[in-house]
Amino acid sequence: MALSMMSKPCAGVRAAPARRSRATLSVRAEAVPENVKEAREWIGDWKESKAASANRASWFPGTELPAHLDGSMVGDFGFDPLNLGVDARKRSWYQQAELLNGRTAMMAVAGVLYKDLLGGLGVGGPAAEVEWFNAGAYTYFAPASALFGASLFPAAWAEIRRYQDIRMPGSVNQDPVFPNNVLSNPSTGYPGFDPLGYSKGADFETLKLKEIKNARLAMVAWAGFLAQAYCTGKGPLANLGDHLASPWTTTVWQNDLARLH
Repeated sequence: MALSMMSKPCAGVRAAPARRSRATLSVRAEAVPENVKEAREWIGDWKESKAASANRASWFPGTELPAHLDGSMVGDFGFDPLNLGVDARKRSWYQQAELLNGRTAMMAVAGVLYKDLLGGLGVGGPAAEVEWFNAGAYTYFAPASALFGASLFPAAWAEIRRYQDIRMPGSVNQDPVFPNNVLSNPSTGYPGFDPLGYSKGADFETLKLKEIKNARLAMVAWAGFLAQAYCTGKGPLANLGDHLASPWTTTVWQNDLARLH
């Protein structure tokens, strides 16, 4: 009985901790500085990222830019309120879609303004006198169905090559008809239509930024053209003339309210 009581620790007396081997202590001593070093590096990277984010151009100064937009894409100003670009694969598709839609919008806006200008000057012929939103009803040199069908072939050819360029960048760098025309490692989607060779200059990156800015402006302008045509039944230059003739009574508010009533 006495021996059994002596073998057990007394109540309230804490047992002495087991001694750790020198090897265990040395391993832990070496691990601590390594962990601290990694933590310091992580904090340093985080501070650099915050500083770089603060110095970047923002679509709305003072807002915190999303973490998935690091400024590497052309025209990246941190605008993604719905977090659509969190997935890197989808983000690359959205980038190419914006580029294509922007280029299409620039051509469409230029075409509408050019037609309105010629029609206003009376030098564009009968086609220029038709409003752009009624251009499909105009009788051209061939039936509209034939013109639409003929346009599908070159459009499909261009879209297939563009899709191949997105899936396998650089796979369509060589012209299939003129093999001597070879692009020198361009970015996906660039240089696009470049008959004057601007992409070969030293300021190519600056030109890409200017293009995407103009593309975004053109997409907003095209949305405005659609709203104007719906509310007033006129083209953009006619609406501009009406507004300049009576700035206080011919505005977007009067046109929208008149349409709603």
